[in-house]
Amino acid sequence: MSRKLVILVIVLVLGLALDLGSKQLIQQSMPLGSQTPVIQGFFNLVHVHNKGAAFSFLQGLPANFTRPFFIVTSLLVLAVVGYLYWRLPPGARPAALGYSLIMAGALGNLYDRVRLGAVVDFLDFHWGRHHWPAFNVADSLVTLGAVVLVWVIFTEEKAADASDPA
Repeated sequence: MSRKLVILVIVLVLGLALDLGSKQLIQQSMPLGSQTPVIQGFFNLVHVHNKGAAFSFLQGLPANFTRPFFIVTSLLVLAVVGYLYWRLPPGARPAALGYSLIMAGALGNLYDRVRLGAVVDFLDFHWGRHHWPAFNVADSLVTLGAVVLVWVIFTEEKAADASDPA
């Protein structure tokens, strides 16, 4: 098995286990709509269902539109990211990690959308009057994957610039 595939399998298994396990724990231990302060004035655990996209975007639209829309969109994203992953050369391990993280997060939220018609969010950060929309482990995986890919792009550009004799 190639190292690229090993990265994908490990990230998918661990990422999905962490995401789905944490969501199940929240669903079993907290009523929907509840909130538990963890760090007063900064971090709460909450149990909310997000029927929209990231940061509750499009949440107000009817479920008969949003549910199929987000399922199809998630499948398209997974197809594109999967295609980009498989096109990677064997030694592109950092990029493989980034794509794998994005796929794990997308699969975790897709599972929720198919099962519940919404995504379970539970991490709630705020500072004074500033409040970040609640999110989950899958969202964190997608964000981390994107950060890794941006880092890969910038390090490859820097390496290309350093090797350019002009």
